[in-house]
Amino acid sequence: MTGGVPERLAEFVKVLRAQGIPAGPSETVDAAAALEVLGLDDRALVREGLAAALVRRGGQRAVFDAAFDLYFPAGVGAPERAREEPSTLEDLREELAAALADGDRQALSQLAGLAVDMLGQYGSASGPGGGFSAHQTLERLQPQTLIARVLAAVRGGGARGEFTDRLDRDEIRRRVEVFRGQVRTEARRRAAEVRGRERVAKHAIAPSPDRVDFLIASRTQLAELRRTIQPLSRKLATRLAARRRRMTRGQIDLRRTLRRSLSTGGVPLRPAYRHRRPGRPEIVLLCDLSGSVAGFANFTMLLVQALRDQFSKIRVFAFVDSTDEVTHLVTTGAADPEHLGARMLSEAALVRWDGHSDYGGSLRQFTENWPDAIGPRTSVLILGDARTNGGDPNLDAVRAIKARARHVHWLNPERRSLWSTGDSAALGYADVVEMHECRTVHQLGTLVTRLLPV
Repeated sequence: MTGGVPERLAEFVKVLRAQGIPAGPSETVDAAAALEVLGLDDRALVREGLAAALVRRGGQRAVFDAAFDLYFPAGVGAPERAREEPSTLEDLREELAAALADGDRQALSQLAGLAVDMLGQYGSASGPGGGFSAHQTLERLQPQTLIARVLAAVRGGGARGEFTDRLDRDEIRRRVEVFRGQVRTEARRRAAEVRGRERVAKHAIAPSPDRVDFLIASRTQLAELRRTIQPLSRKLATRLAARRRRMTRGQIDLRRTLRRSLSTGGVPLRPAYRHRRPGRPEIVLLCDLSGSVAGFANFTMLLVQALRDQFSKIRVFAFVDSTDEVTHLVTTGAADPEHLGARMLSEAALVRWDGHSDYGGSLRQFTENWPDAIGPRTSVLILGDARTNGGDPNLDAVRAIKARARHVHWLNPERRSLWSTGDSAALGYADVVEMHECRTVHQLGTLVTRLLPV
């Protein structure tokens, strides 16, 4: 390996770990061995070789690719086209339309570099407050407005059927998205040369879906999270089943062990155990569906529903300022997770007044109207940010739930540092029941595996 590459590889792996990709020493050694075999001449081959050595889980490739483009860039400095005679915005749009019509990915990459250099620079590129912005570039270039022009060029003046026309339009939209991604990559590369790779990697690389905060996830990210429900549920079900098998073996039965040792001259070669017969637990979810917390609650409901084979009974209750049972909606809505929250709000009696969370009244209504929902085998998961809008938190209702249930855990999607701010009653609830920070799918999976009983 040439000088400087080991250090670059070590920095690259460090950034991957910071972004949630568990690349350890053994994976780093594998990556170095791959570079020694592949060399550095073919960048695409280097990318695939390092990905094979460092990426172990699904959903992490986008993070890897963004970091790879920072630490193993295709070029340095301004692109060659930018050093030639300057182009106008309209000339750039004409070239872009032609490249989109031809589907020329190499030309699109060159135009992305030129566009960032022309349109994305702000401040002084070499100064502390300067840099390059993909958002600014795309706002000025407006590539999405070229779809009609590109579609006309693809048609070539000939008549095409409706189905073919739809396929062409979808393909052009896909090419536009590819170009937008190339602009983002180029802007990160140019910004890294000004501000440093580590700083840009920390702030400009989008995290993998399992590391996205529920409360700030975009619509696209929430859709990606919903697609992870089934794979995550299968993984968690396997863990729970394995833990249940381990728990069936109880403590050593001393009397049976000594009796069995008579056949070996008193040497206890085969210990005998008191086998436990654990029953499958019952789960009750009590979920706040107000505001931004609804996305977190919906995802958790669907995940527990996907794990239903691990429990003898699941009951789901939701509330905003009123509580209602929504078990049947979760069961029938699992196939359509995107609209589950809207169905609950429209079909269940969750809102009586202004639609703001009323934890105190909702908890009282739950304990009064469904006393049979909780028993000695029941584990209760309360999902919500514990923001009472200044109302009574009704800690007595939580104490009543805890007194009847086997376990009670509160999953809070807010950062722990915010639990004592504003109208949050989280610390008061945390004095009564165990409260856990649960902001991402990664944290949720860990908590579900650790907290749910077997």
